[in-house]
Amino acid sequence: MTAGRFISFEGIDGAGKSTQHAWLVEHLRARGLAVVATREPGGTPLGEKLRALLLAEPMHLETEALLMFAARREHIEQVIAPALERGEWVVCDRFVDASFAYQGGGRGLDWKKLESLSQWVLGDLQPDLTLIFDAPVEVAQQRLHAATANPDRFEQEQAAFFERVRSAYLRIASENPQRVRLIDATETPANINKVLEKIVATF
Repeated sequence: MTAGRFISFEGIDGAGKSTQHAWLVEHLRARGLAVVATREPGGTPLGEKLRALLLAEPMHLETEALLMFAARREHIEQVIAPALERGEWVVCDRFVDASFAYQGGGRGLDWKKLESLSQWVLGDLQPDLTLIFDAPVEVAQQRLHAATANPDRFEQEQAAFFERVRSAYLRIASENPQRVRLIDATETPANINKVLEKIVATF
């Protein structure tokens, strides 16, 4: 059996990662690969219920982080780990880096607490490849406002929040050069497709 591969997509809201996530899933399937497309928070029936709460209900910062990791634990158990064991590719729209970027960078939760949660929930599991879509906050917000009629409580955050999230993602990229590829999300979708195609071909 061919070993499964795990790819995660990350970036601030409005960077365009979800569009590229859908494109890469279809690209890999067209090459004959078995691909599980999923997302966080969510990915399981319980995870989707927690997603609805997380995106709509105000809550304490630590409650938010704990719920994110609770959904993630279920996601790993029910979807990610079984798919990888079957030799399939998992392409996930956000994973653990999002917690460090949003709850850590954006909201200011101590990274040590997030590291403890990550070790407990993930163990040794990490994506084989993480694609971080990077764009200036003003560009991402223009896209977001143009495309979103009913923004969730994260999408409603101010620019300063997303500046902190973006900085956290850039920190993650610099600290994990073997796993993370930084993608210029200001390029055209077609050009980004070409970049992803090259990365996946070498990967």
